[in-house]
Amino acid sequence: MSTSENSPVVVGVDGSEHSLRALEWALQEARSLSAPLTVAHVRSEALQLGSARIASLGPSPELPDTVVDALAAEVGPRAEGLEVGYASLDGSVVDALVEAAERARLLVVGSRGRGGFKSLLLGSNSRSLAAAAPCPVVVVPHEARAASLESGAAAGRVLLGLETDETADEVVEFAFEAAERRGVPLEVVTAYPVPPSPALLIGAPAPALQVPPPMPDETPDLVESTSRRQGERLLPFTERRPEVEVIPTVTPADPAGRLVEDSLEAGLVVVGRHRRHRIETLLMGSVAHAVLHHAHCPVAVVPPAPKR
Repeated sequence: MSTSENSPVVVGVDGSEHSLRALEWALQEARSLSAPLTVAHVRSEALQLGSARIASLGPSPELPDTVVDALAAEVGPRAEGLEVGYASLDGSVVDALVEAAERARLLVVGSRGRGGFKSLLLGSNSRSLAAAAPCPVVVVPHEARAASLESGAAAGRVLLGLETDETADEVVEFAFEAAERRGVPLEVVTAYPVPPSPALLIGAPAPALQVPPPMPDETPDLVESTSRRQGERLLPFTERRPEVEVIPTVTPADPAGRLVEDSLEAGLVVVGRHRRHRIETLLMGSVAHAVLHHAHCPVAVVPPAPKR
């Protein structure tokens, strides 16, 4: 994962409304990071095939990429000194953008592309990129899912889904850096297990005992131990970035539900990605998968550093 200040923010575009929302977000993020911006378009299969056929006949001008040309004319006047480059890519959308992200600081995409089904909250390309890209991927939700945020730090806070024993340091650092740069609080959400209901553990009571015997309430202890582990996990990061206001939150069983709910008033959700697995959804993890599908603000999926 590239962390060089000269590494670009790469945004994948296809001319759809979803990708234009991603482009707007990427413009602001590149400016905030003082990083170059690369606007990348994977040409359609028809255009790729046409170019190949023309090239086979001998030297000739390359077919124009109308999507890139149109976006260059629109973005140029609004770049405000930002270094912006444009790339027309060939191959499949996922493979081409994964390759473009090899040297990127961040890859930004919309929640669906031009060919996505309207009934889907998240397109297959966006999901695959979040699972496979070598750098952090930010998926920007489409307008129907996006929350209408009021101005102010509280409305734009950063949310971090933290599994104390699983979340990689790179994920936590990304969230702290994002909150510090934005000047907003960082809410850290960690789940604790909920004791099963006695009714699920005990069969139908005997006639002489119509009510199952009570079980000890372990929830206060679980909350306390989870809060303690969360604090210990965050301590090195709070020491390095003491100016970041941290809002510790523990929630029963379902961190994805809490992150989605709180994303209505957030500017960014940060979740981790598990190390490579044969099954793509497990590669991201169930929390990242659910948040990508349902969050109301942009979601950053951050991979762990590769094993050496």
